Amino acid sequence: MKTTLIIFGLVVVFTVFVAAMATRAGKKAPGPGTPAPDFTLNAQDGKPISLHDLRGKWVVLYFYPKDFTSGCTREAHNFQHDLALYDQKNAVILGVSGQDTQSHEKFCTAEGLHFKLLADAKCEVSARYDSVLNLGLAKLSSRHTFLIDPSGTIRKVYLQVDPTHHSEQVLADLAELQKTPQSQ
Repeated sequence: MKTTLIIFGLVVVFTVFVAAMATRAGKKAPGPGTPAPDFTLNAQDGKPISLHDLRGKWVVLYFYPKDFTSGCTREAHNFQHDLALYDQKNAVILGVSGQDTQSHEKFCTAEGLHFKLLADAKCEVSARYDSVLNLGLAKLSSRHTFLIDPSGTIRKVYLQVDPTHHSEQVLADLAELQKTPQSQ
């Protein structure tokens, strides 16, 4: 009984710690109207992707904790399901997490994903977007999304993401933003 209480106490402490760290992430995230921090990261195919090379397109830059986890898989499937709609809106989807290119390649193959997942193994880009969940011994990307316009300006920031409906929300916001003349 005593061992069970100790284990339960440790689980509670760990859960509170993770929740506290998760709520701190994003407090200093770049906001709407600011230039998106530039970066270059390797995609699952090993080829580098630079944000500045995507000027002229909308970019859905989404950070997620880990390949092959339930929420991250659901979110990726929803982006994949809506990929043609993003293409119609001149938008590119880029997923970023702390796994390496091999993990991303396996994830894309297993889940049928046809957009780029970028390896941020040291969480440096995640940190530039204040999207790091620091668990002490490990760092993960927080589940945040930045909608970047064709000029490289952040137009929308999502710090509270529901992976089940996120793609729908981003598409709706993208459609609304594209109605305004300055965002074309």
